[in-house]
Amino acid sequence: MGKSYRVKRIFLFIIIVNCMIWLAGCWSSRELSELMIVTGMGIDKDPESENYVVTLQIINPGEIASQTKTERLEVTAYQTKGKTLYEVMRRISTEVPRKMYLSHIQLIIFGEELAKEGIGKSLDFISRNHEFRTDFFILVSKGGKAEDILNVLTPTESSPSVSLYSSIEVAEKIWAPTKGVPLDELLRGIISEAKSPVLTGVKVIGDKEKGSEVLGLEQIKPAAVTKITGYAAFKKDKLIGWLNENESKGYNYIIDNVDTTVGVIPCQEDGVIALDVSKYKSEINASMKNGKPLITIDTNIEADIGEVRCNFDLLKEESIRKIEKDAEQQVASLMEVSVKKAKEELKSDIFGFGEAIHRQQPDTWKKIKNNWNETFQEVEVTYNIQYKIRRLGTITNPIELDKK
Repeated sequence: MGKSYRVKRIFLFIIIVNCMIWLAGCWSSRELSELMIVTGMGIDKDPESENYVVTLQIINPGEIASQTKTERLEVTAYQTKGKTLYEVMRRISTEVPRKMYLSHIQLIIFGEELAKEGIGKSLDFISRNHEFRTDFFILVSKGGKAEDILNVLTPTESSPSVSLYSSIEVAEKIWAPTKGVPLDELLRGIISEAKSPVLTGVKVIGDKEKGSEVLGLEQIKPAAVTKITGYAAFKKDKLIGWLNENESKGYNYIIDNVDTTVGVIPCQEDGVIALDVSKYKSEINASMKNGKPLITIDTNIEADIGEVRCNFDLLKEESIRKIEKDAEQQVASLMEVSVKKAKEELKSDIFGFGEAIHRQQPDTWKKIKNNWNETFQEVEVTYNIQYKIRRLGTITNPIELDKK
């Protein structure tokens, strides 16, 4: 009772796969009793040497399968050091009784200090190892170490890695300032001449020491939680800066990574209107203007009225037009602050403007690609946004207005 459904599903899947392998008589079969199922990996830099510090979050199969509650946790963290990740994975065998099984990793987290120096060498091991699948998310620990993230216990899931993975999936669908970045997308960004990669940021809120203890969960408000916090922006494989929530939301608006989200616009003196975005489409288009590349963001948005916190007559057509106009300006503003951050501070094309020029203006791209980082900082960007209100909800005017 109370155990994570997702972790149970992973465990059941492993059992089924191993049974199939055993029944097929495969020469490379491995018994579940011989494996340790890894769900999360944290990679940090050792401040006292050039070594990696690797933290592995491992499911305790006995506790997941057991119907009887014991004092043991359902996850365990192991940590060791080494000059290479390959060495670390072998060296950790001196501490664990079984071989690491990496095919069910949910997250790989890089510490901020390591990310600033570069994550390319670490990715070599991850990309080369056949046990890794490509559907896990890669994150950066903002302002701290990767091990801090993996050590925080969660009240709703038995595995912190599974919990954080699910949070990213849900937030990406119903909120806009986040996105799960898998391995293949990161690698494409690192080798691309026309688009720099970003990774999801995560940090610990609260007391990280108490958050790693079971006692920290024995209260309504946990001692510590992990929180998704904007994007980590890269140039090639090195972390160069961070986008805050608004900048991250503007980034997702530009790259068309919005499923549903909420926009809040002001109305009258101190009120606000919440808009529930139900349909979103955005395209990056490249053209030429006075011999220079011009980027146009063409965006179409449909939304419903979610909440009205002011005395506003929604039955008037001009009222709806004003809401749409204000919403267009707000979306444009979020895009602008994100582009400004990338141009002036990051000096890195994280949006893929270069890719749009490459596709749509190939002759121009041949001329500017060798100096794209400099050209990107000067490129003109315009925003063409069409915002439509489709539904008002089950009531028309605000309750305050209806009372009058």
